[in-house]
Amino acid sequence: MGVEQKLGDMGIVTTTLETVVNWARTRAMWPMLFGLACCAIEMMAAQAADYDMSRFGMELMRASPRQSDLMIVAGRVSRKMGPVLRRLYDQMPEPKWVIAMGDCASCGGVFNNYAIHQGVDELVPVDVYVAGCPPRPESLIHAVVTLYEKVQAEKIKDAA
Repeated sequence: MGVEQKLGDMGIVTTTLETVVNWARTRAMWPMLFGLACCAIEMMAAQAADYDMSRFGMELMRASPRQSDLMIVAGRVSRKMGPVLRRLYDQMPEPKWVIAMGDCASCGGVFNNYAIHQGVDELVPVDVYVAGCPPRPESLIHAVVTLYEKVQAEKIKDAA
């Protein structure tokens, strides 16, 4: 069953450049490894066969920031790790997005002390927050779908 059977003999497909670009961005989003604590285990579970994030075009997590456009910060960020996280974020190519996974990444969680950043949004701009301690893999998949909806609504002229 090909496109010809669905569209008939029209031979023309019309769309806008924004729609095609945003569709391509969402279908080829490559996340970067950034598991810092117990939330990383749930992030790994979301990649496994039961939840299968590869259906969203995320077959593997990249270890290099220059090959990634999505940073999933899973876990607490210590003061020592903060500059490293910021440097990796700065090395990612544009456009780039961030998901803060778990209560520790979102607001510091139970670690209300001097050694932990009280939310990763102190360091990098966050697009989607995932609540929970630790959040379930379904929550991370919901965050990815939410990010997809946000990217689909982006305008090309806003990025320039």
